[in-house]
Amino acid sequence: MWGRGVLVAVLGSVLLAACGAESAGTAPTPAPTSTESSGESARPTTMSPTTTTTTSVRKPPASVVVLDPGHNGGNAVAPGEINRKVPAGRDRTKACNTTGTSTDEGFGEHAFNFDVAQRVGDILTARGVRVIFTRDNDTGVGPCVDERARIGNDNAADAVVSIHADGATAPGARGFHIAYSAPPLNQAQERPTRTLARDLRDGLRAAGFPLSNYVGEDGFSPRDDLGGMNLSTRPSVLVECGNMRDTGEAAAMSTPDGRQRYAAAIAEGITTYLVG
Repeated sequence: MWGRGVLVAVLGSVLLAACGAESAGTAPTPAPTSTESSGESARPTTMSPTTTTTTSVRKPPASVVVLDPGHNGGNAVAPGEINRKVPAGRDRTKACNTTGTSTDEGFGEHAFNFDVAQRVGDILTARGVRVIFTRDNDTGVGPCVDERARIGNDNAADAVVSIHADGATAPGARGFHIAYSAPPLNQAQERPTRTLARDLRDGLRAAGFPLSNYVGEDGFSPRDDLGGMNLSTRPSVLVECGNMRDTGEAAAMSTPDGRQRYAAAIAEGITTYLVG
């Protein structure tokens, strides 16, 4: 970990704008997922006044971040590939990958995850971070959860962040939570991962996103069944940005401005972690 940096606030003519205001064993069972369709994910050239903007001038030290947009656009038409069993840690196997969920209107989680990850990558790259993605398009199949973990391990990532959205059907279920491997299987899954989870939780909460009211506690969800987290030897977390079956959260996730808000908050959390 690096020494805690200083956040420089530029006073005078600069006006800061912010938009108001997420275990196995003991944790609740994760929400079910369903097959989704792809949706519009074009990035805006301009941001609306309601979009959270980031004016942070913090520059992390030289760092490598792996961004893992969950699922993939071609998974639904390749059941043989995504259902084959792969290592998932803790002497278990599980399906290579899944299709993910979608909003009631059909905007797919895979498309949301990919677009948000690209936006986070743009912000971090502008701050001098080397960003690596586990997939570079939203039309392919996989990669499997063990391969996603391997990408972070092989690149000695300073942080691995998997980006997802949930599909809970319980009435009123909403809010984000951060999942991570627990109990830890290696040193990286101990304090470094918990710190990364906390910084991401705080970044999303500061941006006005509500904590989950149906999974985990205080925005955290320790899990022992997530292959990508179990197999990671780097600080690694999974962000469930919200519930795509909640009308309000689905509306935000389905718009470019809403996805930019999520991306800015996630990028801030990662930057806080890297600055140390």
